[in-house]
Amino acid sequence: MIIRGGYNVYPREIEEALYEHPAVGEVACIGIPHPELGEEVAAAVALKPGATAEVDELRVFVKERVAAYKYPRHLWLVDALPKGPTGKILRRSVEVPQEVGQR
Repeated sequence: MIIRGGYNVYPREIEEALYEHPAVGEVACIGIPHPELGEEVAAAVALKPGATAEVDELRVFVKERVAAYKYPRHLWLVDALPKGPTGKILRRSVEVPQEVGQR
């Protein structure tokens, strides 16, 4: 669970909203430190092979489907997400780009 400014944000809810986009293959929603809010919602997205989508397009897509305090302010595209031996996405191993901030 991500606590953004006192509000509870469940990563699963954000991920399910992003999975509705036809270009999205995999998503990992995580919390990154924020100096005033405690944590900020962020998401790493891997697109389906051959699919294209812009970061802003994905952000607007999910913003239309969740509450205003829940949508990911930081969203970036990755080639693949880290997975464990069973194929489960390892959220704790997701690398946050330098321009987004350090975890």
